[in-house]
Amino acid sequence: MSNSVNIPQFPQAYWRDSVPLPDFPKLNESIKTDVAIVGGGITGITAAYLLTKQGLKVTLIDAGKLLNGVTGHTTAKITAQHGIIYDEFIQHFGEEKASLYYQACMDAKQFIEETIQTHQIDCDYRQEDAYIFTNSDEYVSQLETEKKAYDQLNISGELSNSMPLDIPVKSVLKMDNQAQFHPLKYLNVLVDEAVKNGLEIYEQTTAVDIEYTKHPNILTRDEHRINCNYVIQASHYPFYDGQGFYPTRMYPERSYIIAVKTPEQFPGGMYINAESPTRSVRSANMNGDDLWLIVGENHKTGQGQSTMKHYEALQEYAEKQFGISEFVYRWSAQDLTTMDKLPYIGPVTKNEDNVFVATGYRKWGMTNGTIAAKIISNRILDKDNLYGELFTPSRFQADPAVRKFTRMNADVAKHMIKGKLEYTNDNVKDLKPDDATVTRVNGKRTGVYKDNDHQLYAVDTTCKHLGCEVNWNSGDRTWDCPCHGSRYAYTGEVIEGPANEPLNKVELD
Repeated sequence: MSNSVNIPQFPQAYWRDSVPLPDFPKLNESIKTDVAIVGGGITGITAAYLLTKQGLKVTLIDAGKLLNGVTGHTTAKITAQHGIIYDEFIQHFGEEKASLYYQACMDAKQFIEETIQTHQIDCDYRQEDAYIFTNSDEYVSQLETEKKAYDQLNISGELSNSMPLDIPVKSVLKMDNQAQFHPLKYLNVLVDEAVKNGLEIYEQTTAVDIEYTKHPNILTRDEHRINCNYVIQASHYPFYDGQGFYPTRMYPERSYIIAVKTPEQFPGGMYINAESPTRSVRSANMNGDDLWLIVGENHKTGQGQSTMKHYEALQEYAEKQFGISEFVYRWSAQDLTTMDKLPYIGPVTKNEDNVFVATGYRKWGMTNGTIAAKIISNRILDKDNLYGELFTPSRFQADPAVRKFTRMNADVAKHMIKGKLEYTNDNVKDLKPDDATVTRVNGKRTGVYKDNDHQLYAVDTTCKHLGCEVNWNSGDRTWDCPCHGSRYAYTGEVIEGPANEPLNKVELD
């Protein structure tokens, strides 16, 4: 790499680093509540805010810290422009459902705006136009087709060959009047309001299962029970499947974010390209200065090249297009995509309608997470919601779902087998500090990490979800599962589900 500005050694999200968050205790007894929410991101916190306002007794638990999952690592765009999707949705679902999806996103944006106004939240909220751009001849016609879908659905937008961001483009599709904000400044206030209304929050409390009866019981890893009338799984990946077969109906992808300062002033707007690899650009306000967020480099979790290469590719892009005067942050995010690209929001299965799931946001969690909180809250409060049927998890569209279903699960099977056979012959003693390898210890595939003090950490690499073998993620110092996206710290502790038990530790001689 020829870049003169160094990449930060450790990943750290700007949102998390710029806002102090309150601490909450660990659950140390069995309790009763009206609604139990698992997951302290935008879905869980917004649902808690809505339900406590209506006088329900609500308890929220999180396996780690509030807002340290996907919401704390987002790009925080509040937009209905989720890539080139509206023509595809019209073809697969029809005009009415495609229009409902757009309207749901715009309703979520309006809800966020109204909540900010109600509580006078200072969260760097700004109206911005959103742009999909391409510099590839192949995608020019796709943007033209997408503009026709905009017209068909009465989406306010414009097709042109220029945009405020000064980079080479051949075609640009603008969606008017979208927005961006600082998600943790916003959600911090919702937490405060919900706590005032009686919300109980427990951190470091991992849900591992649900006993489904008339009154569901959440079982925690410490063998406590939360007895309730309703469960909302807002934990990104459902920890309880209820025979809904979610691992076979979604796939996890990681993407990467760098936050840099450049010699240029940010021109406004939010940008994403049409082609691959993805390049998304927006700004954030850091002490009155523009912080440029450059996003992209999607790949399936646990698969592909060394993850540091993705950060380096974004650095190279930013340097070439804008110049970098300071490299401030880097972090990564994980998202789940369903077979038909619509999130799963609603009862986990048709027969277990007191347990709800909200997942598969496809990297657009600010709008989809808010939509999910509103749909599920309305259902609990016995209110109608215009969008409930569109997102119902029990749907199964024949096209394109069947082909994708087969392809996704063939990929899982391939990595399940490949991982069992794969390891290196590296000698652990030769490991460099801050590096890891996969070897065999007493016949078991074992992952070994050496920290900067030469301390070794060894774990059995068999994922605790469904038994795939995890791979080392050098960029984030984690063990990642290529099958369903579980992620573990180098010590073996769970960072991200669906796994809810740590990797087994291995003793080294």
